[in-house]
Parts: sequence; C-alpha cells; structure tokens
Amino acid sequence: MSSVSLTVNGKAVTAEIEPRTLLVQFVRDTLRLTGTHVGCDTSQCGACVVHLDGQAVKACTVLAVQADGRQVTTIEGLAEPGGALHPMQAAFREHHGLQCGYCTPGMIMTAVDLVRRKGHALDEATIRHELEGNLCRCTGYHNIVKAIAAGATAMGGEPPLRQAAE
Repeated sequence: MSSVSLTVNGKAVTAEIEPRTLLVQFVRDTLRLTGTHVGCDTSQCGACVVHLDGQAVKACTVLAVQADGRQVTTIEGLAEPGGALHPMQAAFREHHGLQCGYCTPGMIMTAVDLVRRKGHALDEATIRHELEGNLCRCTGYHNIVKAIAAGATAMGGEPPLRQAAE
C-alpha cells in the first residue's frame, strides 16, 4: 500500500491505496466523487477529465500516487459550495450542451482549461480542435461548441493562464 496526500476540490485528503490505483478510481471509488466518469478505459473519450494543478488531464492516465502533494479539481469542485454554477456549467445548461450528460463533466473541465489557456474569445475551429480528445455519442457537438463559446465569454473576468503560441 502507498500513502497519498493531496488536495481535492480545496480539501486535504490522505489515504492508503494500492500503488496501481488510477486517479479516476481514487476520485470515484475512494472519495466518492462520481461526477468524474469512466467511459472507455483507454484514454480515448475524455469523460474522466479533471484538473491537476490547474491543467486538464485524463484521470484514467494518471496514477493516484502521481498526484501526491498536488491539487485536483473535479467537476464537483468547479462551483462554489452552495453557490451558483461555474459560468461554463451554466453555459452548458443554457445552451443545451448535453443530452445524456455522460460526457458533460469531462467536456466542461476541458472547456475551462481551454479558456484558461487560449483566452475568452474562442472561435468555432479552435473549440472543435481542442475537443478532439473528448467524445460525445449523443450530440453533433453544435450545442457543445455554442456552450463553450458562451461560457468562455462569461468567464471574461478570469485571466488566462498563458497565451497560446500561435
């Protein structure tokens, strides 16, 4: 067994886990934060995207021990507790950016990271390119793209992490 200590959604967490435990398993099974989904087990779908130290990662590709001492944010930690939805979450609701909802947490976490990396004025081509690692089997992505563009605009008060090198 290995001991891990990390901060998840702003709260310190320590646990004894098998060294081979994936971050997605740790989040879902140990912490019971089931908003992070497992869709494919092959890192193809993006349903398991979380933020690790502020960057989007597929939690099925990271061992929980690799997150030791680091910050993890899941979909449950995006909005303030008991507060309003995060602007990207609200945009997905407003613009019908979901159908079954299975891919939605990963899409939203990817979108928030996209805005932080590329800024608030995102065009459709950029959004579609950045979503290539996230699959949705229910929609044609049209409303997801609209939701991300609207969410990016609504996040206008948050500074991007870094400017895209283009």
